[in-house]
Amino acid sequence: MFRRTFWFTAGAAAGVWATAKVNRKLKQLTPESLAAQAADKAIETGHRLKDFALDVRAGMVQREAELEEALGLDAPEPHPAQAGELPEPRRRGALGRTPNPTTHVLPTISYNRNEDH
Repeated sequence: MFRRTFWFTAGAAAGVWATAKVNRKLKQLTPESLAAQAADKAIETGHRLKDFALDVRAGMVQREAELEEALGLDAPEPHPAQAGELPEPRRRGALGRTPNPTTHVLPTISYNRNEDH
């Protein structure tokens, strides 16, 4: 008698446990739950990308400082407006002339379909 009662109770408990587990899994697979999970993953990925970008930026600043130190460029140049001087003129092109946008015209290509054959 006790043996039957024990196994009946154990079976009922296993059934309740399995039913609860299946219902929990079904709730996780609803469209609303899947959308919330995807949104959480997207936000987490965004935070990771932001942290990565900040790490890269910090590394760039550090490497730039190392290069400036190695090249002897430690002292920052004063801004021309702060120093009261005009900025240096820009270098001209390799040919010593600047292109004139009004005279620079792209060549036109005529297309004759009869020339293809």
